[in-house]
Amino acid sequence: MSHIDYYFSTISPYTYLAGKRLEEIAAAHGATIRYRPLDIIALFARTGGTPPAERHPARQAYRLQELQRQSKKTGLALTLKPAFFPTNSAPSSYAIIAAQNEGGGDLAELVHGVTRAVWREEKNIAEDDVIRAALTAAGFDPSLADRGLLSGAEEYAANLEAAVEAGVFGAPFYVVDGVTHFWGQDRLDDLALHLEGKL
Repeated sequence: MSHIDYYFSTISPYTYLAGKRLEEIAAAHGATIRYRPLDIIALFARTGGTPPAERHPARQAYRLQELQRQSKKTGLALTLKPAFFPTNSAPSSYAIIAAQNEGGGDLAELVHGVTRAVWREEKNIAEDDVIRAALTAAGFDPSLADRGLLSGAEEYAANLEAAVEAGVFGAPFYVVDGVTHFWGQDRLDDLALHLEGKL
């Protein structure tokens, strides 16, 4: 049985565009998933990346075209310039960490619900009511938004360190069995082939 460390950012449009395909692939191949939300801007600083707003205009323009293409391919509607991007991703990440530790709900739905709130619903995921609504919709106790703050903050920081050590430099990023790397939601088909022993 394979294990997947899933590194992602709750403000990443590509995390949103991944939908729930990772979970479908993992279920089909008997793989386990550890959700590891992290601070993507801090990761860029540690691994040579550049935040979108600081990239050359040509790269920014290409990013917008690519987001449109991927939105069409996945069938997930997306607002190219949402009202609350960028925003503080820490509170929603703490809630996801707390939910994973608590159990009892649908983590895939929670992650997708939070990212959908940014990229489709144009909500501010730094706000408590938005986080609570996502927790509730995914079958978790909404009070996790408050109860998980301290442990969430510690694990959030630890996820960044683990990501750097594992060779992660973007999001979403999938590390299979601590060795094999897949960067981007457009590599999920390759991840599936790897789990089948074909790649």
